[in-house]
Amino acid sequence: MKIFDFFKGKRVFVTGHTGFKGSWLCKALTMSGAEVTGYALAADDDQQLLKLSGAEAGMNSITGDIRDFDKLYAAFEKAKPEIVFHLAAQPIVRESYIRPAYTYETNVMGTVNILECARLCDGVISLLNVTTDKVYENKEWEWGYRENEPLNGFDPYSNSKSCSELVTSSYKKSFFADDNIRISTARAGNVIGGGDFAKDRIIPDCIRAASVGKTIGVRNPYSVRPYQHVLEPIFVYMAIVAAQYADPAKAGCYNVGPDDSDCVPTGKLVDIFCEKWGDSQSWENQCTENAPHEANMLKLDCSKLKKVFGWQSAWNIETAVEKTVGFAKIQLSGGNIADAAERQIMEFANDSTWLNK
Repeated sequence: MKIFDFFKGKRVFVTGHTGFKGSWLCKALTMSGAEVTGYALAADDDQQLLKLSGAEAGMNSITGDIRDFDKLYAAFEKAKPEIVFHLAAQPIVRESYIRPAYTYETNVMGTVNILECARLCDGVISLLNVTTDKVYENKEWEWGYRENEPLNGFDPYSNSKSCSELVTSSYKKSFFADDNIRISTARAGNVIGGGDFAKDRIIPDCIRAASVGKTIGVRNPYSVRPYQHVLEPIFVYMAIVAAQYADPAKAGCYNVGPDDSDCVPTGKLVDIFCEKWGDSQSWENQCTENAPHEANMLKLDCSKLKKVFGWQSAWNIETAVEKTVGFAKIQLSGGNIADAAERQIMEFANDSTWLNK
């Protein structure tokens, strides 16, 4: 497969590799034969996907805080990467209301630190900063936001990611205008998939409740989000860094989201989960008046991604939930997670017709 062939033997640096997306990305990269170095905080007890998937054994995993520039720089210098994926973040909206300063320190200064490393160290050719669909000033429109819409996230998490986008833009114009390092940002919607047990995320909450026979509690059942399987953005990220590595004109900002038919209310997502889980699983509305603000409507316009890459979503929301439930049941029963992860990656890659053109 072309995308795997590209990464074979490439030196790749991934921040946030112990997280949900980072673990899936590292699994795909190690499967491709890349020389991967990861830099992140130690995984929480409920986030052991990197280890269970077998990815950790095939890479150099460094425990460190993205806010610690000296340690990050030393790791960067030693790895001498050609390609950088920046995923390290404080990624939870509700947590950002509790720890706003930490969220800004991590999401803004963490971006500054990784861009400084790329600026000061020789050898980087292609860098991707992964942000979020929540970077936009959300007007609760029915239509999707485009890459040229104003950035101004509401909550500390979303706003810090807007700031991360602005930092990246400034560095591109100030230090990398000659395209010696090609830099893009990717704004992905809400992701689901196997191996995610983080708190305050809807599918992990569903799995925790269903695994012990409890009714699922849903905070915002009517909020519409662009839900997609985690492998959708993972392969887009890989495609972006590969494309701009060869052609600087491909660098830019890209939305990564599902088709409109898969932008569903959270309650509908949980309906699908209950159907796929079986065992007469059910949920209840636990919306409260004093809950922290979260957007009610958020969609992305991915026309640019489709035009530049010929991208098409491979798994619709029904398939994404089905794959997630299947993976979760393997994990909860003590099955082979490494085999399950590798199998789903290959299934997804084969179903992604745009990658194989």
